Amino acid sequence: MQRILSGIQPSGQLHIGNYFGMMKTMIANMETSDLYVFIVDLHALTSVQDRKKLSTGTLEAAADFLSLGLDPEKCTFWVQSDVPEVCELSWILSNMTPMGLLERCHSYKDKVTKGIAANHGLFAYPVLMAADILLYQSEIVPVGKDQKQHLEVARDIAIKFNNTFGETFVIPEPAISENTAIVPGLDGQKMSKSYDNTIPIFLDDKPLRKQVMAVQTDSTPVEEPKNPDTCNLYALLKLFAPKDKMKEVHDLYVNGGAAYGYLKQDLFELIRDYYADARARKKELLQNQDYLRDILQKGADKARGKASETLAVVRDRVGLRY
Repeated sequence: MQRILSGIQPSGQLHIGNYFGMMKTMIANMETSDLYVFIVDLHALTSVQDRKKLSTGTLEAAADFLSLGLDPEKCTFWVQSDVPEVCELSWILSNMTPMGLLERCHSYKDKVTKGIAANHGLFAYPVLMAADILLYQSEIVPVGKDQKQHLEVARDIAIKFNNTFGETFVIPEPAISENTAIVPGLDGQKMSKSYDNTIPIFLDDKPLRKQVMAVQTDSTPVEEPKNPDTCNLYALLKLFAPKDKMKEVHDLYVNGGAAYGYLKQDLFELIRDYYADARARKKELLQNQDYLRDILQKGADKARGKASETLAVVRDRVGLRY
């Protein structure tokens, strides 16, 4: 079985970009792979400096995964900071990472351009991500197109380490779904908490509808033809609507007759119904937080077993054993 690894930040409400970009694929892999899923709270520190928000967000993220169908008996599911070995490996890898490799990373530049405060954690984010991946000898890492470069950084670091100290790390491969790698947000950019353009999954009906109605569209009159390939509303509808419905919508776009207001109402109802069971399950889980903590602790214990094996080899290879 291939080992597949991915994680999600507990830095805000789960949105449909998170689900289609990573979570849906990960959950589908439970039956056929050695699945590692974790909540990346250390990464979240690059944007969250609020104790309550981070700790609450971590339990929320755990409930999100479980309510959407993740079975902790069929995977390894834990919180990043509960495995301290990742921090030690990150420091060791930092000493193998050329500055130029990090300076070329687009994500750091994009976030700073968007007004996110520059700091060392944000700059060195790809090294910690590499440590997450390499510590568990991950073979496949599902990533969005925007994270592909970070996966390439992890590969470069692993190859350099192996060439310097001998074969130690598995070289990971990216898994990118071309259909859902980048889910558009309200403004047509990639849906991201950083850009404040998301549609959260677990909103109640009224705020969910308000958010969907805020999806940006152009001013083309209803009766005029429209290009579905450049419309973020159309792209969002494709994620939820059945094929026969999308054929009707496509015809309205190319022939005229697509009324954005009505289509947004359709999108709201599709999202509401798609996540109805998960929404109810999440409320139940959050009423029993000790149950969530127990699941995460068991997952961390399991993850540390693999992490300690890898780190023991790394420490020996670099000379930290004497």
